Amino acid sequence: MLVIAATNDPVRLTFLVSLLRRGGFQPVLYDENMAAVEGSIGAVMRRIAVPEHQADAARQYLRAAGEL
Repeated sequence: MLVIAATNDPVRLTFLVSLLRRGGFQPVLYDENMAAVEGSIGAVMRRIAVPEHQADAARQYLRAAGEL
């Protein structure tokens, strides 16, 4: 898995994951529980990762959508 985006904005996080899924990618969220444990004060960024073989295409997909 390779991280392709990181954010503390829950709306953006949901949007990016939905966008990637719609594009046929398999995103996974990292640090979602750690962010909740620390009280969502922004100290821990939530990261979106995809399988390594999808990383380049996923970044390109997000760039084409104006999201990277």
